[in-house]
Amino acid sequence: MKQQHAVITGGGSGIGAAIAKRLLADGLRVTLMGRSHARLLSAQAALGDVAVQVCDVGDEDSVTDAFAAVGDVDILVNNAGQVETAPVARTSLELWQRLLNVNLTGSFLCSRAVLPGMVARGQGRIVNVASTAALKGYAYVAAYCAAKHGVLGLTRAMALEVAAKGVTVNAVCPGYTETDIVANAVDTIVAKTGRTAAQARAELAKANPQGRLIQPEEVADTVAWLVRAAAVNGQAIAVCGGETM
Repeated sequence: MKQQHAVITGGGSGIGAAIAKRLLADGLRVTLMGRSHARLLSAQAALGDVAVQVCDVGDEDSVTDAFAAVGDVDILVNNAGQVETAPVARTSLELWQRLLNVNLTGSFLCSRAVLPGMVARGQGRIVNVASTAALKGYAYVAAYCAAKHGVLGLTRAMALEVAAKGVTVNAVCPGYTETDIVANAVDTIVAKTGRTAAQARAELAKANPQGRLIQPEEVADTVAWLVRAAAVNGQAIAVCGGETM
């Protein structure tokens, strides 16, 4: 494990940064990828011994260049993602395509970049950070749900392709997690409903039968387990306190 190289997309904050911290503690060499160089440098300063590489996961040329720059990848965590709310009737084609591009196409492009090397070496792990939105529907986020359902389909298809080649592909599906995405959701609820921030947070937490938000470190623990779990392949591991079963 200590010789292995993990790349985490969307690694500059939130779940990505928590995963980086956990994999560093497990002795892996870690590279953070993201669109914002400033955010990556901030995460690097907080985490310590990590490399950073600018990458727009939805841009094929950017992905090709980024993975060529970082070298062999043993563990890929496709964590980069984006959500924006709108009723279907007011979801523009631009919004639809942008969310599919970041959440789904990005996972495809990054996975495609690393799979040949993993197969050639006879070992590798790909963990896609999906969402409970890959397992159920949520109102007003149709584009996000469609993209995350697609991530789960991609996970299962890739898992079968590489099952006999020493590589596993799995997904983690967090519920509402204490990240910037949830903070933005709280702001939207406050703006549209007049509720207080505390009331908005409580409303999101109610989706979890445990009555709380998931912590990024809990998602990171699940990713770290999947990195070690050679017999687990093609699975969607819900990290949501029982919201989905």
